[in-house]
Amino acid sequence: MVNLLLSVTFGCGVLIAVAHVANRLFVAPVYDVVLNLVAFVSSTVASSLLGHVVPALLSALALLCWVVLARRTWLSDPVRRRQGHLAAH
Repeated sequence: MVNLLLSVTFGCGVLIAVAHVANRLFVAPVYDVVLNLVAFVSSTVASSLLGHVVPALLSALALLCWVVLARRTWLSDPVRRRQGHLAAH
């Protein structure tokens, strides 16, 4: 039962994260990215330690999506963009 509940929970997390990645206009706030990265790293490790393979894989997939979103958030910051632009010249 725990395995099923974790699978549903992390499956929903994957769908949300994939939807955010697919929506190229979506830029997550920094706090959202940080908290989701921490949450999905924790859930991936916890599920792995418990031997719950499907929840661990779903959680890892959501984590991968949040890494993509973290990159998008990082690159969207106008101060960082200007610094990168100036450094390129």
